[in-house]
Amino acid sequence: MTPHRIEPGPGQESVWDYPRPPRVVPTDEHVRVVFNGVVIADTRRALRVLETSHPPGYYLPQEDVRMAFLHPTSRCSVCAWKGRARYYTVDVHGRTAAHAAWSYPDPPPPYAALRGYLAFYPRLMDACYVDEELVQPQEGDFFGGWITSRVVGPFKGAPGTWNW
Repeated sequence: MTPHRIEPGPGQESVWDYPRPPRVVPTDEHVRVVFNGVVIADTRRALRVLETSHPPGYYLPQEDVRMAFLHPTSRCSVCAWKGRARYYTVDVHGRTAAHAAWSYPDPPPPYAALRGYLAFYPRLMDACYVDEELVQPQEGDFFGGWITSRVVGPFKGAPGTWNW
């Protein structure tokens, strides 16, 4: 089934206009991640990864993440474009979210900007914000896109969308 693109309104983007392979774009939006009542990341220096059919993934510089709350795990995955991902468990005052963040420690040259940055699954955090707007998580348990009122779909991730 081919999805029907939703026409973006003023100030919106359609994920169907994003490129494939994905593109990395800097943003000065205010991005925050909250877990167990603690702001564990806060930045205006995030990178957005834009890929056809996906809501943007937000990558935050490690310098703006409270790394004491993140612990590396043995889990890894491979992206055809960004390379091998390394995962982290978030642990804040005894509450944990396993494999809730990831990074690309050695991305290939087109994605070198992602080195030193981390992404978070919004569905595993208490709240993620972009310019004070509460993010909605991308459906499914694999992709980590951040849905705001700025983007329209339909979005990959729900059952039946894997072949988009």
